[in-house]
Amino acid sequence: MNVLSLFDGMSCGQIALERAGINVSKYYASEIDKCAITVTQANYPDTIQLGDVTAWCEWDIDWASIDLLIGGSPCQGFSFAGKQLAFDDPRSKLFFVYVDILNHIRSVNPDVKFMLENVKMKKEYLDVVSEHLEVEPVFIDSGESSPCARPRFYWANWNFTKPPHSDVDFISTVGNDFVEMSPGWHKWWIEKSNFQLRKAYSKICGPGDKGVCMTARQYASWNGNFIELRPDVFAKPNNKALARIVGAPSDYLEQARQRQAEELTGNGWTVDVIAHIFNSIESANENKTEI
Repeated sequence: MNVLSLFDGMSCGQIALERAGINVSKYYASEIDKCAITVTQANYPDTIQLGDVTAWCEWDIDWASIDLLIGGSPCQGFSFAGKQLAFDDPRSKLFFVYVDILNHIRSVNPDVKFMLENVKMKKEYLDVVSEHLEVEPVFIDSGESSPCARPRFYWANWNFTKPPHSDVDFISTVGNDFVEMSPGWHKWWIEKSNFQLRKAYSKICGPGDKGVCMTARQYASWNGNFIELRPDVFAKPNNKALARIVGAPSDYLEQARQRQAEELTGNGWTVDVIAHIFNSIESANENKTEI
C-alpha cells in the first residue's frame, strides 16, 4: 500500500498502520513543523517528506499509485475552544486542500481509500465537511479506549466500528515517567482550578481516572493532566509518558524537548483508535453509504 498523509504531524498514522499490520511500500508525508519532521524521520527514516500541503500541485509523485489518503486538517476554526471562524480561518480552510487532493487522486485512481479526522464542531460545519467527502462521520472519544479523552469525528470510505472499551487510566500509563512541577504551580492551581476544571483544560488525575483531552497548548498555560505526588506537590507526564498516552512507543519522542513533545502529542492522533479504524480497511469492498 502506498500512503499519502497530509498534516502528518509526528506521524501517528504511520504507527497505526504498522500496528494494524498493514504493509506500506511508500509513505508520503506533508508537514512543515521542523520538530515533527525530525521525530518522524528518526522513527521512520524512509518517510518521503513533501513539505507544504498548499504546494501539492508541484509534488513529484505518481498520483495513481496512492492507495490511501489520510489526514487531520487543522481544527482551530472549528474547535469550540476557539473563535469559531470555521472556514474563514486560514488554517481550517486547508480542509479544502485535502478535498482537492482527494479529488485529484480519485480522477486517476477511483479506488483510493481515504480517512479524515477533525474535532467536535457545530452541525453546520460538520455538514459541509460531510457533503464534500460524500460520507457521514463516526464520532469516537478516545477516552473510551485510551488514558485520555479526545472527542473526534472520523470520515472514511469504508465501514468501521468504534474501538472496544478499556479501563486503562492516566496514572498507570504515566507510571514513574513524570516531571515535577515548580512550587508556584500549586498556588496557581488554587487560584485557577474552578475555571480550568469547568473548561476541562486541566485536571488532577486520581487512581482510575481518565485524563482530559490533551491540547497543543499544554505548554502555554499549564493546560493538561497532572498527578499529585504528595500533599501540595504535583507532576506532569514527561516525553516517555506523553508518547505512551497517545499510543506511541515510550522512546518515540526522544528527539523532542518537553515543550515540543507536549505540542506534538496535543496535535497528534490516538494511535490505537486509528489502528482500529485501519484494521477494517483491507476487508472493505464497498464505500460507506453516501449522503
